[in-house]
Amino acid sequence: MEMEIVVPDEIPVMTLPNITFFPQALLPLHIFEPRYRKMLADVLSKDRLMAVAGLDAQRVSENNAFEPPHRIITVGIIRACQKDENGTSNLLLQGLCRAEIMQIMSENPYRMIAIRALNTEPDPDANPQITRQLRLELENLLALKCNFGTKPPQQLTDFLQAVQEHDTYVDLAAFNLCDNPAVKQKLLETLGVRARFELFNRHLRAEIDNLSLWQKLQGDLPDERIPEN
Repeated sequence: MEMEIVVPDEIPVMTLPNITFFPQALLPLHIFEPRYRKMLADVLSKDRLMAVAGLDAQRVSENNAFEPPHRIITVGIIRACQKDENGTSNLLLQGLCRAEIMQIMSENPYRMIAIRALNTEPDPDANPQITRQLRLELENLLALKCNFGTKPPQQLTDFLQAVQEHDTYVDLAAFNLCDNPAVKQKLLETLGVRARFELFNRHLRAEIDNLSLWQKLQGDLPDERIPEN
């Protein structure tokens, strides 16, 4: 049996571009920067807990903004770590919970933040049947989107279908199958399960409509000859 994991009030964090990390997701990371090597050594000697924040690209141009993070992040636990002879490491981080950054406490030798752990919020007028219908709709939309592009690995599809908890399902589907960084971060910031499903479903419906229109406009021409259409 695993011991209960207590999320601390302060935690080290990596702020990374083009990353939105979700609870229960597995994120492989390659650690090579000196600051993150130091952070990894400290984390492994303590509780194996660290956070990953997405870089807020809209705030990068702000004065004195150093790697501005999104406000909502995910805390994870290192499940496996292998150190190479050159001092770099490869690790596998599993998401535990959402958290809100309350304050950046320090930057040296690596970034430490004060956080508030966030739980999934109960849906107003919770109706399990509605949630099941929204999940079924999401499954159908993801399958429909496959008709317009590369299909996900069958192993991933089978794994998602076996996930029973609806909040875990939508988080893992978003982590693995949502292509839009802004929508992905918004899904992370949405604490209600039903609202999360509704947001993801709206995005997929719009995306499928756009792909369908593009396919009709393209006709039988390959991509490089579309201007001839």
